[in-house]
Amino acid sequence: MESRNQRIFLIAAALAALLPLAPAQAQEDENAERSVLDRIITPDMERREIEEDQIDSEDFEIGVYFGVMSVEDFGSNEVTGVRFAYHVTEDFFLEAAYGETTTSETSFETLTGSVQLLTPEQREFSYYNLSVGYNFLPGEVFIGENWAFNSTFYLIAGAGNTDFAGEENFTYNLGMGLRFFATDWLALHFDVRDHIMDLDIFGEEKTTNNIEATIGLTFFF
Repeated sequence: MESRNQRIFLIAAALAALLPLAPAQAQEDENAERSVLDRIITPDMERREIEEDQIDSEDFEIGVYFGVMSVEDFGSNEVTGVRFAYHVTEDFFLEAAYGETTTSETSFETLTGSVQLLTPEQREFSYYNLSVGYNFLPGEVFIGENWAFNSTFYLIAGAGNTDFAGEENFTYNLGMGLRFFATDWLALHFDVRDHIMDLDIFGEEKTTNNIEATIGLTFFF
């Protein structure tokens, strides 16, 4: 009986001696684990500071454009114009545009040499229209490693009037473009549009597609 009591006493004494060591060992293990996690999760690296221009909060946009316009049957020539837009929301905008070009001789006129279908005044091609645009695919354009600029693609469609060959012709236009924000108030435009109208110059009315490709510069205010 006495031997059994001695064994119980020795076991109790050993447990009492080990108990103070357990919290200390657990704390050491926790500190070691935290040190390893810090080295893995928070590597020693220098972070760059990035400054991004914000798009101007103003809703009006005005600018000029120039490029090439291919008038069906009358060659490709320089075109210039002005645009004014009102951004109703971030996605939709209204645009009024006016442009003009001077058409070339047709292939028939060039071959005959003596036949002129239009007078010099009638070769002046001018148009105005009102269109609705829809912004989609907003993103960024990267130039090198240090420059990033906001940009957005847009679809546009509208209707208006074209003065050509001595007649006023109802015209509707379809196209798309890229708006590239150089700053928060200055934007570059790259546009392709088709001006569609009916013409009756050669004795038979037909629908013509007049493709226009332009580069523009606009200001927000």
